[in-house]
Amino acid sequence: MDLTHKILSDYSYYLRIERAMSPNTVDAYSSDLESLFTYLGVEPSLVTTQDVLDYLAVSERLSKRSQSRQLSAFRSFFDWLVLEGDRTDNPCDAIDTPKIGRYLPEVLSVGEVGAIMDSVDLSKWTGVRDRAILEVLYGCGLRVSEAVGLKISHVYLDEGFVRVVGKGNKERIVPIGDMAVKAVRKYLEVRPDPQAPQYDDIMFLNRFGKPLSRVSLFNMVKKQAMAAGVNKEISPHTFRHSFATHLIENGADLRVVQEMLGHESILTTEIYTHIDSSTWQRSILEHHPRN
Repeated sequence: MDLTHKILSDYSYYLRIERAMSPNTVDAYSSDLESLFTYLGVEPSLVTTQDVLDYLAVSERLSKRSQSRQLSAFRSFFDWLVLEGDRTDNPCDAIDTPKIGRYLPEVLSVGEVGAIMDSVDLSKWTGVRDRAILEVLYGCGLRVSEAVGLKISHVYLDEGFVRVVGKGNKERIVPIGDMAVKAVRKYLEVRPDPQAPQYDDIMFLNRFGKPLSRVSLFNMVKKQAMAAGVNKEISPHTFRHSFATHLIENGADLRVVQEMLGHESILTTEIYTHIDSSTWQRSILEHHPRN
């Protein structure tokens, strides 16, 4: 399997450098491929369509979404092998992708968002920080990685906007509302001294003066949801979903929401229209010339 490990390492490099995929995506693809080749015990050049089908059959306990992601990873890998000249065919071409329903993200109501915000203990500096994080997550629709990596120099409180560095190092400008501005100002008054000079510009720090981790942010959100009595399965990303949904519910243009979220395709943004289809229906009927 030494040759297989070398090939997987080269493929991982290709995804990171040439395809500029996020570390999370690269890790997920690598994990799926390692599982495949551990199960098959053959080199990539020898894998057949039946081999992949056998592996997927063993993985039937996984959700259709997880199986679909696996197959996507396998297709991408074997396409790369063809591109490199190590194979003449892709064994996944003859395999149909599992049919899955459209993913509908968990969304908080405006009341639930407020309850979670109000549940934070502001008597501690960490609570002041957590409230600022929640306000920014919901007020700007940031991804988790964008929140933990947010720089002070990218937040223009007086002007009312945030410069966000998203996937693929693409930048976008997002407005920041009054409540989020107020929360961030309060946090900056109690922000601890950075543990090292390289953290001077990092907005959200832990009690050791180092950047807050994704895991810490996830745990904080779960803790505050529990404290607020919100029983939904939520994560930091839920605030991003709620941000987009509430904007659309209140009549925001879909293209504007797309820009604010940093979505490549408007099809990704359209998923948020499922929440309040009645609003869109009323809007269309009110403006239709034959109504």
